[in-house]
Amino acid sequence: MKIASRVEKITPSLTLQVTSLAKAMLKQGERVVNFAAGEPDFDTPEYIKQAANEAIRQGLTKYTPATGLAELKQAICKKLKRDNALEYSPEQIIVGCGAKHVLYSILQVACEKADEVIIASPYWLSYPEMITLAQGQAKVIETKAQDKFKLTAQAFLGNITKKTRLLILNSPANPTGSVYSQEELKEIAQIVVEKDLYVISDEIYEKIIFDEKKHLSIASFNEQIFRRTIVVNGVSKAFAMTGWRIGYLAAADVELIKAVGNLQSHSTSNPCSISQRAAQAALENEQPQKMQQMALEFQSRRDCMLEGLSAIAKFSFIKPDGAFYVFCNISASGLDSLEFAQRLLKEAKVAVVPGVVFGRDDYVRLSFATSIDEIREGTLRVKNWLENISG
Repeated sequence: MKIASRVEKITPSLTLQVTSLAKAMLKQGERVVNFAAGEPDFDTPEYIKQAANEAIRQGLTKYTPATGLAELKQAICKKLKRDNALEYSPEQIIVGCGAKHVLYSILQVACEKADEVIIASPYWLSYPEMITLAQGQAKVIETKAQDKFKLTAQAFLGNITKKTRLLILNSPANPTGSVYSQEELKEIAQIVVEKDLYVISDEIYEKIIFDEKKHLSIASFNEQIFRRTIVVNGVSKAFAMTGWRIGYLAAADVELIKAVGNLQSHSTSNPCSISQRAAQAALENEQPQKMQQMALEFQSRRDCMLEGLSAIAKFSFIKPDGAFYVFCNISASGLDSLEFAQRLLKEAKVAVVPGVVFGRDDYVRLSFATSIDEIREGTLRVKNWLENISG
């Protein structure tokens, strides 16, 4: 069968491939340190599991409305008001099968053929692929390490054309851990409004933030940017619920909400009913102290990883302010990112993600979503391996 050209253009997720290979090696008894993981290693909190069990006992095993349970939408509205100072009604919320699914649906309904969507490099690897599938054009702006890999207002403004329709903004960011400040967000928001654009604000890592920094949603500054922002979030990272597959979007644009709802009704129908009830419990009974403890644990792991990486002569990096990744410059090794990652896994049994999938072939991404002992062991292996290959 001839495959559709729009699908032939996309590539498989290397993140999932590397993680799967590392897990397979572990099952075979090999002592692999996995720095490729894109998910918290914590277990889903017990109160969330109990809510899921209760949903099963109560028979919540049938179809729900395609765009999500009313009770979950109410919980999302309360969360957005409490945490982000954003006022939405349940009719402005759509629940999807993970934040990735929600992002895909938004781009499908928001992009016409050849519309430009601006993304900053390094970018989350699925953004350009989703834009391609929506028949849009990814307009990639390369950011600088000295700017902590954040899109500057000047660079954003200078890359807007008549075809530009959307900006995707990710803070805290994957793969860099960068967090945009209030001033930086306000400058970008002003341009979005003045140029009559829309912004997709991917806030999935908002609860994993360090050094007393605060997460701010770009939608929260004024009514103009609020109406032009599509907020995307979910329960995967904050509540260690990656496998439950619940994400959501919030938008003031009624036409967008209607279109995404229609698309979802003909693609996935509703997200898993049991997972929705679990997500409702997560948001309604959020335990701020435990959330803070998780963030502090990730901060300790970050500091441990940075200490280990600082001893590696051929690595340079920017200290991440959020998420659970360190983006490392490997150009001094003389290897491209794919060869670096392949050899490191084969020869030192350490899994990392090659930066080429994030738009930067001179970098690799290391995840510190693992134990302190694993981080110490893994960074030492990387150091010893690099010293051996350099002679």
